[in-house]
Amino acid sequence: MNNIKLPNQCPACNEPLVVTQLSCNACQTTINGSFVLPQFLKLNVAEQNFVMQFFLNSGSLKEMAKQLHVSYPTVRNQLDDIISKLTNTTSK
Repeated sequence: MNNIKLPNQCPACNEPLVVTQLSCNACQTTINGSFVLPQFLKLNVAEQNFVMQFFLNSGSLKEMAKQLHVSYPTVRNQLDDIISKLTNTTSK
């Protein structure tokens, strides 16, 4: 798996980035335009990993707390922070 991180904020002004080119590795077709990143990709890598673990644990925060060796409220707060971030991103 490619471990290159997809940047989602402009390093100069911190505004959200958009995708402007998509290409096919098989036939070399390229498509240019302005494509908005999916909400999930607007999260940082740690937040994406948290959401992935949330899905893999069938949404059980209790199981996640056990796996991460942290308290349930800690996991709950992380989830609430991500929900808040996604909600604020959606409303912009």
